[in-house]
Amino acid sequence: MTTGNRKAKDRWVRAGLLLIAVLFLGIFLIVPLVAVFAKALEEGVSVYAAAVAESDALAAIKLTLLITGIVVPLNLIFGLAAGWCIAKFSFPGKSFLLTLIDLPFAVSPVISGLIFVLVFGAQGLLGPWLDQYNVKIIFAVPGIALATAFVTFPFVARELIPIMQSQGKEEEEAALTLGANGWKTFWRITIPNIKWGLLYGVILCSARAIGEFGAVSVVSGHIRGMTNTVPLHVEILYNEYQFVASFAVASILTLLAIATLIAKSIIEERSHVH
Repeated sequence: MTTGNRKAKDRWVRAGLLLIAVLFLGIFLIVPLVAVFAKALEEGVSVYAAAVAESDALAAIKLTLLITGIVVPLNLIFGLAAGWCIAKFSFPGKSFLLTLIDLPFAVSPVISGLIFVLVFGAQGLLGPWLDQYNVKIIFAVPGIALATAFVTFPFVARELIPIMQSQGKEEEEAALTLGANGWKTFWRITIPNIKWGLLYGVILCSARAIGEFGAVSVVSGHIRGMTNTVPLHVEILYNEYQFVASFAVASILTLLAIATLIAKSIIEERSHVH
């Protein structure tokens, strides 16, 4: 085969692969996005706005933002602590800790929610004691926060651990040798070196927290206006045949997902530049 024929064949192969990729994105990404907004706006902007501004929808949005605001900072602290310990130190049980961090990836979110019910529910392990002191975990905000935290806590840690391991600990040791204390070393050396990975992990954690359905569905109780997050509210509206309203609320999640992808792309580009 001549060089010209080989180049022509390579061009056809690249064109074919590009066409397959475009068709795949169109079928599995673009078409569903267009369908969501088309259905949400099917009866006009006024109906769309009314569905989003409805009291139960607003309560679901507020609860989702509240849970995200609770869970993400907790996972940020855990991810920093876990990444620091695993990347900078050797200790017994290090492999076991890594396994525990990956556990939510291996366990179904529904099973995760069920575990919390078996521990904190009325008939669960701690249920009678919690009831005695009138502490409500399941079918309340604390249970939703716990379930969401469990399914999202690997994201920050798993982004930071390989970054910290690749950077080593020479810079921190040099700073300590020059007289900097532990906190100053952490804020002046460690954080600047991992800032893009940290932001990336926070964005992934936030996206999962906002869209979590399985675990939250088990522990929430589906109480409208009280324990329904946005994904649960969408399900309820859809099951009640309020299709336009359900797609209108679902479009909020879609917009958040698009914003997450844009932020993710920006951070990836900035991290490669730096």
